[in-house]
Amino acid sequence: MTRRIGRFRTALTVLAVWNVLAGAALVGAAPASAAPAATEVAPGVEYTDFDIVAAKGVAHAHVLSIDLRAPHVRVGLLYPGVVAARAAVSELADTAGAVAGINGDFFNITETQHPGVEATGAPVGPAVADGRHLKAAVPNGQRFGPALPPGTTTEEVFGVGTDRTARLDRLALDGSIGTDEGDLPLRGLNQYALPEGSIGAFTSDWGDVSRERAVCGTDTDRSAPCSTDTYEVTVTDGRVVATAGSPGRGPISSGTTVLVGREAGAQQLRKLSAGERVTVRHRLVAAKARVPYAFAIGGSPVLAGGRPLPGLDDTVSAVRTAAGIANGGRRMLLLALDGAPEFRTGLTIAEVAETMRRLGATDAFGLDGGGSSTLVAREPGASSVSVWNHPSGGAERPVPNGIGVFSRQEHP
Repeated sequence: MTRRIGRFRTALTVLAVWNVLAGAALVGAAPASAAPAATEVAPGVEYTDFDIVAAKGVAHAHVLSIDLRAPHVRVGLLYPGVVAARAAVSELADTAGAVAGINGDFFNITETQHPGVEATGAPVGPAVADGRHLKAAVPNGQRFGPALPPGTTTEEVFGVGTDRTARLDRLALDGSIGTDEGDLPLRGLNQYALPEGSIGAFTSDWGDVSRERAVCGTDTDRSAPCSTDTYEVTVTDGRVVATAGSPGRGPISSGTTVLVGREAGAQQLRKLSAGERVTVRHRLVAAKARVPYAFAIGGSPVLAGGRPLPGLDDTVSAVRTAAGIANGGRRMLLLALDGAPEFRTGLTIAEVAETMRRLGATDAFGLDGGGSSTLVAREPGASSVSVWNHPSGGAERPVPNGIGVFSRQEHP
């Protein structure tokens, strides 16, 4: 079910909306009577929607405001249980028991440049779920989605630490492969594209989708041909149990790691022999945070320290999704634009940054948009979520992950 929108059809300023979300009196805001009333999804979780007069037309925004200091509220990664799989946001939310959520990272949606190669559906950036490091980032040139702002990379994340504080950060892979001849660098973890000349690890978190896509493209061109110099080694309980000349497919058992190499990485893996002891180590290392991340998701920063990032696109308008940080990381804002025909012009990335700033965010993060943009929440008394915006494709698009909002104090 999709919730009806447009309770207030006049164009509202986002400053007026923030009056409702934060309870603050802001200079220049519209009168309180003009602002839309917020709907309480659960204690500490509020929803509102409003119009934005943008450069190319009127956009309609759906916003969740989440109090991260409320002891009964938490946020987490929504995903189908493995990295290389997709499901509708509503299905992900209901399966996890979330009261609300939005779609997440950009992902490997198609493989038209590589005939016969299966699109994995896996996300671009790092992902952390309940403190578990699921995957690392693909090379910048292998990214799906709009161009990254200057100075940013695919390692950028939006996350919440074990201290219940939201942050923008970078998560880089730190890994190695211990062999009888010494350590080899590990440069991939459950990702659909490996750097040229590297070795990547695939674990049970990957799923059963083919690993062939990992050796296609280059660090600067995702449409470049697949490598012809590849090798795969299967390690179970710390020993080499199988090898293959090309990446395979199928589920990976717990306790097993499949190493995939391309070019120089393949040549290194060919030196391993059956029965050889191999130790694979990997973790994601934060550039800023000194506390572990309970949750993190990839995307693209658009606002930092209250200022839009330089070089944000201000020409291409689209339906978009974003997450913001307010009140020193104690409040999270989740925004999804409406994809109904009358609002489909959407916002530019620069307009998204400005919208989040006016909503009170000091930092904001762009997520996948277009047909992926989805916001779901539970109506009072409901046991499952419904879609509260209109996806631009007319129905929910299956996505690899999202941000879920959880509450132990739901309405009766």
